[in-house]
Order: sequence, then C-alpha cells, then structure tokens
Amino acid sequence: MSAAAEAVAPLLLQVEGMKCGGCVRAVEQRLLEQPGVRQASANLMTRTAWVGLDPALEGDPSGPLVEALAGLGFQAQRRDQASTPLSRAQRQRQESWWQQWRRLVVALGLLLVSVLGHLSEAGDLPLPLLADIRLHAVVATLALALPGRPILVRGLVGALNGVPSMDTLVGLGMGSAYLASLVALLVPSLGWQCFFNEPVMLLGFVLLGRFIEERARFRTGRALEQLAALQPDTALLVLGDGPPRPVRVGGLRPEDRVLLLPGDRVPVDGLVLEGRSAVDASSLTGEPLPLQAGPGSELAAGSLNLEAPLTLQVLRSGSDSAVARIIALVEEAQARKAPIQGLADRIAGRFSGLVLLMAGATFLFWWQWGTKLWPQVLQAAPSAQAHGGHQAVGMAATGMAAMGSADMAAGALHGAAMAPLPLALQLAISVLVVACPCALGLATPAAITVGSGLAARSGLLFRGGDAIEMAASLRSVLFDKTGTLTLGRPLVTAVEVLTSAPGGGSPSRSEADRLVQIAASLEQHTRHPLAFALLQEAQRRDLALLEVADSRTIAGQGVEGRLQDPLAAGLGAGGACHVGRPGWLVELGLVAQEAIEAPLNRLEAAGATVLAVSARAPGASVGDPGPGSQWVALVAVQDQPRPDAADSLAELAGLGLDLGVLSGDRRLAVEQLARQLAVPLDQVAWELLPQQKLERLLQWRQRGPVAMVGDGINDAPALAAADLGIAVGTGTQIAQDSAGLVVLGDRLEGVVDALLIARRTMAKVRQNLIWAFGYNLVVLPIAAGALLPRFGLLLSPPLAALLMATSSITVVLNALLLQGPGPLRSGQ
Repeated sequence: MSAAAEAVAPLLLQVEGMKCGGCVRAVEQRLLEQPGVRQASANLMTRTAWVGLDPALEGDPSGPLVEALAGLGFQAQRRDQASTPLSRAQRQRQESWWQQWRRLVVALGLLLVSVLGHLSEAGDLPLPLLADIRLHAVVATLALALPGRPILVRGLVGALNGVPSMDTLVGLGMGSAYLASLVALLVPSLGWQCFFNEPVMLLGFVLLGRFIEERARFRTGRALEQLAALQPDTALLVLGDGPPRPVRVGGLRPEDRVLLLPGDRVPVDGLVLEGRSAVDASSLTGEPLPLQAGPGSELAAGSLNLEAPLTLQVLRSGSDSAVARIIALVEEAQARKAPIQGLADRIAGRFSGLVLLMAGATFLFWWQWGTKLWPQVLQAAPSAQAHGGHQAVGMAATGMAAMGSADMAAGALHGAAMAPLPLALQLAISVLVVACPCALGLATPAAITVGSGLAARSGLLFRGGDAIEMAASLRSVLFDKTGTLTLGRPLVTAVEVLTSAPGGGSPSRSEADRLVQIAASLEQHTRHPLAFALLQEAQRRDLALLEVADSRTIAGQGVEGRLQDPLAAGLGAGGACHVGRPGWLVELGLVAQEAIEAPLNRLEAAGATVLAVSARAPGASVGDPGPGSQWVALVAVQDQPRPDAADSLAELAGLGLDLGVLSGDRRLAVEQLARQLAVPLDQVAWELLPQQKLERLLQWRQRGPVAMVGDGINDAPALAAADLGIAVGTGTQIAQDSAGLVVLGDRLEGVVDALLIARRTMAKVRQNLIWAFGYNLVVLPIAAGALLPRFGLLLSPPLAALLMATSSITVVLNALLLQGPGPLRSGQ
C-alpha cells in the first residue's frame, strides 16, 4: 500500500441488481457523484460496494447513497457489522435463489410448451393445438410479463438513466422479437414472419445461465462463511452461583463471564479466569500446534477448546471480536478492486452502448443491403432449411382460419428467414444477446473473491484486490530483523564464568547458576528487554529470585545493588553485585580488561549482546581487590531466528525474489543472522534510523515493486511506504495496521503462501480476461452474420443466449479452480 493512500472512512454497501460490468461502472459513477465520497469500488461477484468517505462527514451517509442508487434501479443497504452479516446475507441469498428458481421454473415451463409446439408441427406429437400460432403468442406474452418482467424493467430504467446494461440488451432483444411477431400476427398483410418462440427460448436460456452462475457464485463465498461459522450463535453465561444459562452471543457484553466446555468454540474474545486447556487457533492463524491456555491467557473468538472447561471474561464481543474484524477486512478486500480490473470495467461500462450501435448497424445492413449483395442468404438460413422453406405469414393470411393444416401452422409459427426484414431482425437480436459484459465484469472479481477467501482461510488477510495484484508482481522483499525474522524475545544463549572463588571450598551450586540468579534478582524490577531474558533463564534453571535490599539503575551502564542476606546467598561480606555493560565492570575495577577481551569478542562475533555479572566471592572481605575476590561471568543474550525463517527465505528466493534485511540492530548481530538465513551481506543494512530505513527502501524500489515485512507496529512507516506492506501480527491489531497484507500468528511461511496465492489468483484473472475479450471478439462478428454469405451459418437468438450464459459461467468456474486440492508450495 502506498504511503500516499488517501485517508478515508470506509463504508460497505450491499447492492442488488448488478448483472454486468456496465452495472458496476454505473454504480461507481453514481456513488462518486455524491457529496463526501472520495473513492468507490463495486464487486459484481459479492454484489457489494466499498465506499471511501470524507472522514469529516457527519451523520449516517448511507441514506443518500442508497437513494442515489435506487434512482438507477439498484436496491442497496448498509452492511450492519454489529450483527452477523454472513447469516443475514445467507438469508438474502436464499430468498434471491427462491425468486430466481420460481422465475426459472415458469420460464422453462413456457419454453417446454414452445418446444412441444415444434414437435407437434413436425408430426411427432398428435397435438395440433400446440402448433397454433395464437397459443404461442399467449406463451410469449406470459413469458415477458412474468419471469421476464424484472429484466425488462431494469433494462428500461438503465436505458433511461443513460447506463444501458446487460438487462437492457436482453430486454431489447426479447422485446423486439416479441413486438415484431405480434405485428406480424395482427397485420398479416405486411408479410412479416412470426417467431414467438425466440423471446421464450431466449428468456429461458438467460435465466438458466444466471441461476447456474448464481450457484457457482455461492461457492466463491464459502471461505468467508466458514470464517463466520467459527463464531457460535450461543454461549453459556455464568450468573453468580447458579448454573450457566445459554444466551445469544450478540447479547454478551464486556465483563460478562462465560463457561467454555471441551469441544466448544470460543464465542467472543475473552480472558481466561479459571481452568487450563489446550486451545486450537489454527482456523484463525493457520498455526497447527495448539496453545496452552490458563488464567491470564487471552483467547480470540473462533478458537476451539480441546481438553478441559474454561471460564472466560468477555473482553470484546459482536463486531469488535477478532473473527468479526477478520470478516470485515476480507469483505472490504473483496469489494476493493485490483487496478487490472479498471480496464475491464471501463470497457464494460461502454460496451452496452457499443453493442446497441452494432446491433442497429447489423439490422440496417442486412435489411437494406446485405440480402441484395448476397441473395442466397435468404435460402441458406438454418430455419429455412430446417422447415423446408415455410411460407410467410402474409402469404398465408387467407388460410389463417384453417389452422389445422400442419404446413400452414408451421409457417406461421416459425416464420423462416425468407425475407430481409426478419433476417435482419434475428441477426440484430443475436448481436444484442450474445454480447457479454457479464464475463468482462466477472473476470477479475471472481478470481479476487476466491483468492482472498482462500487466503483468509489460511490466516492471510489481503486488504484489497490491489494488494493481491501487487503481491503477484513483486520483485523484492525486505525484512525487519527483530520480531520479524527473529522471535523478538531475547534469550540467554551462553553463560561463561571468568573468575572463581579462591581455594576454600566450592559452592553447592554451580557458579554459573549463582550468577544468573543474582543477575535476575537485580533486574527483576527493571523494564529493560534484556531483563526479561535473565528472568526467563532463571526460571528455566529453576532458580528462586533473591531479595534485593538496595538497587539502582545507572543509565547506559547497568544495575548495581546489594542482596538483603548476602551470607545466606553464599556471597562474601557486603553482598555488592553488578550486572550491565562489560566495559562498566572494567571501569569499576571489578574485572581486568584482558580477562574479558577474548571471550567477549568471541560471543559478540556470534551476534550476541553480552552482559557482565559480578558478585563478591565467599570469604572475600569488603574492599578486598585481590584476585579471586569477585565472581565474574559473561552472559550472552541473543534473539533467536524464527524456526521457519531459513526455509521461508529460501522459498522466496526460489520464486525469483530479491531479499534484503533493514534493521536498527548492531552490525554483528545483523550480519550473523544474515549468514544463518543465507541472505547476501551486500543486501543487509544495520543500525538504521526510521528515516534511513525509508531511504534504503526507496533505493530498492528502483529495481521494481518492493514489499516490506515487519511486525506491523514499530515498522508502520516502512510498511506504508512500501509497494506492499506485510505485517506479521495478531488478529487484534488488524484494524490499526498500515499493511496491505496481514499474516495472522507468528508464521513467516505465511508470507510465502500469500505470494503464491496472489500469483495463482492473478493468473486466473488474466485467463478470465483473455477468455472474456476473446469470446466477444469471436462471437460478435458471427452473430452479426459474418459467416452467413459464404458458409450459411446463422447464430440464432436462443443459441446466442446460451453462449452468453456459458461465457459467464466459464469465468466463475475457472476462478473456482483456485480452491483445488493442489499444494501451495512444492513439498507440501
């Protein structure tokens, strides 16, 4: 994400009625026209619109936006994140499917009557009534008035508002075929032909294609729904000493207490008060190993309790929970389009108008000139061949009363393309119908929706299609060191005792243990990061902390103090102790420079930060500076690399990416880590201030798009300045991160998975766009009659509708292949 990204207040709208790329373009333009709207991006797959609002805008801005879209014929409403959006969306989808199913059943029933009419006319069915042209006029009227009415209304509204859509094209095709046939029936003297079956078949295929497309579209949202299913609907509320009572999760508030049984999912973000259990958080973070939860542990909603009951205190519920924020972020990501989609949307937005012009030109050409240039096309039309060159309606006007004649009925019903006007009309209708801005509009969002959902299921959260596209085009990946390539938790790696007590008996414990115990005791009241390493080492060695009578911190040097009972601690008189910088102990005369120089250089060369610990040896008197009067040890503290860091960086290098490290740490520590991870030293920088990090990052950008991987907090400026910021953090920090990609949990290998998903997603986008553009380039000339003069090939309107539906379905199904079982990485 660029640092120049404009700060906006996001708003997500559910928009119904979008059918093609032209609709998407119209929605975005209308939203951008509204006061306070800075950005707008609509997604045809999820039927959502992401709106970036002026942060200074007051009140609820969704009302004017909903009204503005209603003026275009689109029903919109604000996504209410306070409730369960996925459940509501599912209910809406089920209602939409039920409506579509009813319309489809009616249309297919009427289509069946039309097909039976063909069979009756051919003599395969002894039902002369079905061949009656008046019955088929009624069938076509019912088809347009019932299941076809929404298409006609939306198409008319779009045309009147200057934003013709796919409904406009289909509605115009059905309406023109119906009206021409109706005029031919009512005014037989014109000599026109009837083809009432055309609008019926056209409508049936269009609705069938849209229903199949909707079913396929549903599969693209399964990953998001699986995330929503992680949060249960009910929880066991603990009320005093009484038994727990089941309540709806939406009714829980902070400070409430809930009981979590084994096998239950955590209903809200909570703090463990009682109990210990293993908890599986892999559904959110992708980490396979369960964590051990006990009193004081914070659990995110959606985690699975594996072993024992836990009592939780509610920290966050509803839209504030981790899983709700993840869902909101994924929904926003799916609504925000990739830059590559801009080209498709711009073309699709103007496509309907171009198709209208092309259909008009096709009609005029074949009506006025085409049949004169190639008169043989009137005999070569497939309908004429199929029905033996049936007579025109006008020629049979005098015999209309004797409709029992099969030949006459067939001529009236099918109206073979024997005259210029019917042929021109059929070709123009085919052009209107076969054009498919639907495929253009679906090409990118179908793949982005599936890809972002697949990533979210693995704990990888892209902030938008633009982030996915950038991730697929990266040339370099830069890493922060502390907390990113390393664990961010310094650990004691070595304790080296330099001087020993004089001969007079060895202490019961090793001198190393005793000095670690003293150092941890002195540091127990400080906040220095290295103090935690000493305390953790004392705990690992099972060393109890000693009481400190007097201690003070010397800025930039260390801590000095006295133990309350030095004799009981096994020390010499006075009990004076020091822990801090080795040079400080040399300056105090507690150890000689030559005594520590060699081991100090050796430990620092390994990349460790070294502390010196000093305590008065047993038997030494106060003020005794003689040899052996002090115990002295060097403690090496080092931040360890993440277990998966080396393998992850090797895989990124295998993807052809240049790798680098930008760190504010010391040179020796950074170089040592680079050697461990096989990063070339000429691509590593150390002791960098934040501004210097930005300068180095800009230098890397000259090679191509660059990503910065950090912990999402201290590295926020660098994350924002990079082409793609990648934050490795927890779900509770998502809303504050400035990164374009968030990797949940402590998995550096998630960066590899995210870039692979991005590359696969963009490959599907390119395939879809090639298909969508190629389809239109091929079928539009055929629909306009380009093959009719030489080959006698005519694309009928019903077949055009079938091809149009197939094109859209193909795009969605190709995107769904992203969810296939193939491994993300080699060796998985």
